[in-house]
Amino acid sequence: MKNTIALFNSLAAIVACLLACQQPEAKKQQATTAATDSHWMLLPFVKIDSVNPILQPGHGTFNCPIRKQRVNWEEKDVFNPAAIIKDGKVYLLYRAEDSIGKYAGTSRIGLAQSTDGLHFTRFAQPVLFPAPDEQKKYEWEGGCEDPRVVQDSAGTYIMTYTAYDGQTARLMVASSKNLLQWHKHGPAFAKAFNGKYLNTWSKSGSIVSKYVNGDIIAVKINGKYWMYWGDVNIWAATSDDLINWTPVLYTPGEKPAIPLRHYAKDMPEIKIVFGPRPKKFDSDLVEPGPPAMLTDDGIVLLYNSRNIPAIGDSSLPEGTYAAAQILLNKNDPTQVVQRMDTCFIKPDKPYEVTGQVNRVCFIEGLVKVNNKWLLYYGTADSKIAVCQLSN
Repeated sequence: MKNTIALFNSLAAIVACLLACQQPEAKKQQATTAATDSHWMLLPFVKIDSVNPILQPGHGTFNCPIRKQRVNWEEKDVFNPAAIIKDGKVYLLYRAEDSIGKYAGTSRIGLAQSTDGLHFTRFAQPVLFPAPDEQKKYEWEGGCEDPRVVQDSAGTYIMTYTAYDGQTARLMVASSKNLLQWHKHGPAFAKAFNGKYLNTWSKSGSIVSKYVNGDIIAVKINGKYWMYWGDVNIWAATSDDLINWTPVLYTPGEKPAIPLRHYAKDMPEIKIVFGPRPKKFDSDLVEPGPPAMLTDDGIVLLYNSRNIPAIGDSSLPEGTYAAAQILLNKNDPTQVVQRMDTCFIKPDKPYEVTGQVNRVCFIEGLVKVNNKWLLYYGTADSKIAVCQLSN
């Protein structure tokens, strides 16, 4: 997220002005979608202080195939993990950074496993990383960031991740049979509309799934797979194969209900599912968390957000990343049904408040272990922690 922050900070004044002049349609929508009950929410989560942080920077080395030298691939920071269960064990696929290069370190995806979901043993080598392959032009030298992982109906693992080349973030897709060897399929939107959005900033893909017996299985709605994505607003995309994705556009006559900010101005025709809200903890940006969950009530999406006190929640410090939940229509995944008015997790531990990026709780991995929900998150872009649903 440090690359996103650099983009946003330079435009903070413009943000404040735009949100202050928010269109009436947006205010009306927010009023009608505020949460009136909580039965659909996953609450409350409690941080497990006895084990946190569960992963910290490591000392392993790796022969970088591009630099052609050994690098300490996770010595600087580890954060923002995906979570999946395989053969009864919890696996984290986490973002790790070295201390080399011009973008505060190159990111790679590491792997760790656990029998209880709390104590992890990491694999010595990263499992997905920039290499001299077809995706190098998108991944070097910023790296491979912020994975989310689901399974298809045949059991193949599908990973969405962000590639950063130093200028543009692109949402990417990879697949694997075993979590160790990954096949890169390239940018998620490469084929959509003749490549129109190939070079548009995109990241953070949360595929709508069912959480069944510990598995996270991607499901179709009205004949299509669905995914939420973005890190200014949250948009949607659909797919037939979980590999090639098409952004959902506004229908003729539809218009954005909120002001277009940052790179959203480059794609005004892509339909915004929901965005930031003034006077709240999510005033500056919203970004998907773990894979969205299809339930009887609708689609439950746990999402991340960033606050600017001048336009948002004045009780939260500048740049605070906190998380909330939103319920979307299971028949029309672009329709908001209800939305939390407050965050359910925010930085208040020392390792969440101070780090590479201060004041960050960034959720990405959610699994059910022994009938208990465990939520994994990055802390201050530096370490990884876990919280548990307490009920």
